[in-house]
Amino acid sequence: MELKPGLSALVTGGASGIGKALCIALSRKGLFVTVIDFSEENGREVVSVVQKENKHIHQYARVPSAIFIKCDVTNGDALAAAFRKHVDTFGGLDICINCAGFVNKSLVYDDKSDGTSTWRRAVNVNLVAVIDGTRIASQVMRSQKKPGVIINIGSVAGIYPMSYEPVYSGTKGGVVMFTRSLAPLKRHGIRVNVLCPEFVQTNMGEQVNRVLVDALGGFLKVEDVVNGAFELIEDESKAGACLWISKRKGMVYWPTSEIEKNYLVYSSKSKKEIVKNRFPSIQAPEYFQKIVVHTLSHNFRNATRLERVRLRLPIEPHSALVKIIYAGVNASDVNFSSGRYFRANGKEAASYLPFDAGFEAVGIVASAGDLVKHITVGTPVALMTFGSYAEFMLISAKSLIPVPRPDPEVVAMLTSGLTASIALEKAGQMTSGQVVLVTAAAGGTGQFAVQLAKLAGNKVVATCGGESKSTFLTSLGVDRVINYRSEKIKDYQGEGGWKPQNYTGLCEKILGKSQTVAGFFLIQYAHLWKDHLEKLLNLYASGKLKVFVDPKKFMGVSSVADAVEYLHSGRSVGKVVVCMDPSYGQTLAKL
Repeated sequence: MELKPGLSALVTGGASGIGKALCIALSRKGLFVTVIDFSEENGREVVSVVQKENKHIHQYARVPSAIFIKCDVTNGDALAAAFRKHVDTFGGLDICINCAGFVNKSLVYDDKSDGTSTWRRAVNVNLVAVIDGTRIASQVMRSQKKPGVIINIGSVAGIYPMSYEPVYSGTKGGVVMFTRSLAPLKRHGIRVNVLCPEFVQTNMGEQVNRVLVDALGGFLKVEDVVNGAFELIEDESKAGACLWISKRKGMVYWPTSEIEKNYLVYSSKSKKEIVKNRFPSIQAPEYFQKIVVHTLSHNFRNATRLERVRLRLPIEPHSALVKIIYAGVNASDVNFSSGRYFRANGKEAASYLPFDAGFEAVGIVASAGDLVKHITVGTPVALMTFGSYAEFMLISAKSLIPVPRPDPEVVAMLTSGLTASIALEKAGQMTSGQVVLVTAAAGGTGQFAVQLAKLAGNKVVATCGGESKSTFLTSLGVDRVINYRSEKIKDYQGEGGWKPQNYTGLCEKILGKSQTVAGFFLIQYAHLWKDHLEKLLNLYASGKLKVFVDPKKFMGVSSVADAVEYLHSGRSVGKVVVCMDPSYGQTLAKL
């Protein structure tokens, strides 16, 4: 995020020390600033300085360039009210810095009080208030549907233990791990990072044993901390990042990748480091079969043929050979076979012939090029690129996504699941408390759309054709199922007795309701695939998401055309998949 005039920032603990320095530095960039602190005298002094710093920038603004709000950050209601006042004053929130801190002057194991003003106070200010501030800020930013950055001020005491103040060290360690765990918020446009400076010469820093400070190279300059915060704000790649600032090493991101790989265990089953073959060994074949489009036609069977081709060896350095286990069938297979995916007229599209068919699959890495490091032989992977209707596939290794198992449920999460997840977020801009209509809701994509909409707290209306599909959707929690074979969709009326009206045109209808029509093409959101697939895998593993694969079996590459026709017959429920190697599929089922 570029720091530029017109943005607004809210800083807790902004009346002194690091918080004060950040407020002033942000004002020099032209930002509107809200200073939150318990000290009214110091807070108003900072606001006065800020207003002088950016007077030339905001001299014609209709709102003050800075405001002060007296607030005890451990009071949840007061903190929420402070955020509301900021948004009411400046029209939104771009940056939140949780900087309030408290150091207990007595060791917890010597403290005989109930801790209200000592160690409990430290926990509430240093950790609970940071969690609450992050929670409120992220909700504000998501509601305004704009990018935002949250910086939590940690400490070197959160990276390694400080025996002279174990509660402070524990709370700052909590801030570090809490922040690092919020990296997935980036998919909502919100980046949360933590800044961990060593000792800065502030009122709080002066309370640290000087012998320890000197051993670490002396006090940091507050400007060093400001520069670190600005880097975390402006670098769009940083999400869940921990920046350690010291006199000895300067700015270092912690943990380093070398340290991380020695202990990292992902919470998601979708990211397990593969240290050895997890599945039976695979012999690279001399020949394999695949489906090839040889003539442009909407009739998939007529457009394609089964070909036996020789495997090209050696494998290129950055490529991998994947044995396809399950491939997904999609409605757009017929659009692809007719050439509609090529931005050209019929004659130009024909120039691409022949080309491989199939959009998605899961399988196992059979062999990898010499320069491929992030995956190894035996790794189960997902892929989303043309040519997956095949027994084997040569593919750029960077296009492969490691998955827990090469199961049909994972195939369902690819084109179908990702389309639902990303489209609802980006094209639909779905929040909660809305009414979401899903058509073809019992299909591969529809099953995900209705469940994700319900999980987000929405009422879901779904259409389908047939009683079995209607029953299926009811089992997924759909609020109102419309079976278009027994009732007309246009006859559906809401509680208010809505009745169809005659409109002069679609544009006028949309304009009259301030509505939006948005298109969506999954390929344009490839940068979000891994994050959203991880979300779906987590929901599935936790039991919050059901994945239904149509029970009809299609075995072998030769059955692909049958599977495509079955999908278009309207009889399928859930995701239609093809098992490319039935014998290997049976082997996997036993593992």
